[in-house]
Amino acid sequence: MATFSYKAKNWDGKIVTSEMECENKEACISKLREKGFFVINITEKKGGGGGGFALFTRGVSSQEVSIFARQFATMIGSGVPLVRCLTILQSQAENPTFKRIISQIRTDVEGGATFSKALEKHPKVFNNLFCSLVKAGEIGGILDVILDRLAEYLESSEALKAKIKGAMTYPVVVFGIAFLVVVALVMFVLPQFKEIFLGMNIELPMATTILLAVSDFMVGWWFVVIPAIVLIPLLIWKFFQTKTGSRIWDTNILKIPNLGMMMRKVAVAKFTRTLGTLISSGVPILQALEVTSQTAGNCVIADAVDKTRISIREGESIAEPLKSSGVFPPMVVQMIAVGEETGELDKMLTKIADFYDTEVDTAVKGLTSVIEPLVIVVLGVVIGGIVMAVFMPMLKLVNVN
Repeated sequence: MATFSYKAKNWDGKIVTSEMECENKEACISKLREKGFFVINITEKKGGGGGGFALFTRGVSSQEVSIFARQFATMIGSGVPLVRCLTILQSQAENPTFKRIISQIRTDVEGGATFSKALEKHPKVFNNLFCSLVKAGEIGGILDVILDRLAEYLESSEALKAKIKGAMTYPVVVFGIAFLVVVALVMFVLPQFKEIFLGMNIELPMATTILLAVSDFMVGWWFVVIPAIVLIPLLIWKFFQTKTGSRIWDTNILKIPNLGMMMRKVAVAKFTRTLGTLISSGVPILQALEVTSQTAGNCVIADAVDKTRISIREGESIAEPLKSSGVFPPMVVQMIAVGEETGELDKMLTKIADFYDTEVDTAVKGLTSVIEPLVIVVLGVVIGGIVMAVFMPMLKLVNVN
């Protein structure tokens, strides 16, 4: 979709200048006319469209959305009108992209759209979960309460992500630096030893011969090797962003010892907190499960939730299809069954989420304690192997003499 800047008169004759995302210029004009706007001028923005590719456009973080929800809830709870809230939040936003989006939302609300409908036009910032909860808040007249819950949910989700990133940052950084050190040794240091080895007039050990061959290839084909070092990880990352790659990743990561268990706990914590937040906010169970599936973050969990939704539509309980999926631990299934029987499913889901947040903390610490010595051993073997391959010919020469 393209982004159009427009200048128009609204229903009471005031000049409105803002932006809107549409498929084309005609669709944008049509939407403005439906809102009762008289279009004075409209132009397409180049390079800054919400659906296009903009290399230097700053995105909107989950933290910014969380703060937006928290501040909005406070103002709505204090009796500040909706449009006034949006005006204040727009003026306070430091992120230009977010400021523009809030401006578009305010324009849509002024034109007669509901708040949830205005949010739905920006799915990259406000996901299906956010929009569904806001819609439930509008219907129930508890928008301030819903926005508070959303802020709490986003803060919990960010805390969970931070734990995972904290566990993975150390090994990734260390392996990255070690890889660059190994490449530097092979491309710049080993060629210096090659002339020395050739002058020894001895048969080189197999390890040294292989290492020198690798060094010759990397030096001779540096214009292929260096781009490959950058492009191969990027292409792998891009592949795992696709639907097929994502499914392969999500399916296999759960099978890895320790890491798989931790990722399963993360997925369960996210599932229960999302579903609990939706149900406690008055969202119907089938719609809540649909939203939970879309925001699960793991294809395996999403498939299990989709099957559960189909089973519930046919008259079954929630617990039974979750149990048959084999994805969720027995304790989770039992607690959900108890929640259904007692009529306090939302509270039970929140308790499960809190429990698994603690479990994730423990799992992260355990994983870190395993990864750190493993990283040291791997680096020791790799760099030690290179050093041994370099010094083995010298030791052989000493023995010959």
